[in-house]
Amino acid sequence: MNENKLIIFSAPSGSGKTTIVHQLMEKYPWLEFSVSATSRAPRGAEQNGKDYHFLSADEFEAAISEDKFVEWEEVYAGTKYGTLRSELERIWAKGNTILFDVDVKGGLRLKSIFGDRALAIFVMPPSVEELRRRLVGRATDAPEVIEKRVAKAETEISYAEQFDKIIINDILEEAVAQTEKTILEFTNR
Repeated sequence: MNENKLIIFSAPSGSGKTTIVHQLMEKYPWLEFSVSATSRAPRGAEQNGKDYHFLSADEFEAAISEDKFVEWEEVYAGTKYGTLRSELERIWAKGNTILFDVDVKGGLRLKSIFGDRALAIFVMPPSVEELRRRLVGRATDAPEVIEKRVAKAETEISYAEQFDKIIINDILEEAVAQTEKTILEFTNR
């Protein structure tokens, strides 16, 4: 199982991480998302098993006590997120490389668990001002929510140096190319 690798993406909201990840997944079918489990209810059109594995609070607690998680945490009061061991086994059984799109603390925890088998990438916005501009441009959040995200981003950026690679997403095509090169070197593909 030592050849099984995983790639961890963390970034502040609005940094472009999800766009980069989706472009790479379209190009390389051997990159596969690990679907996280959560104790929160589905939002909008989210589907169980595709967006998240939705568990009730009791089911989540049972999974913790049965050691079914590689890692988990209470991200917001009363809302837990975690990585199921079964999800990693499912992806590795296909010979694929696992992609994680997780918060900074979860990313660093996964890196500490998997060590050299994991590549931890931090996607950095060019500046906090640009991040704020992107969040405003999305027009999905109220101004006070945007300010909370910006404040959280400043904290998250302070962890960037603990990641294996920092990708500054100023020009998307360059950030994708740099990320692609980093991943191909890491996976030897």
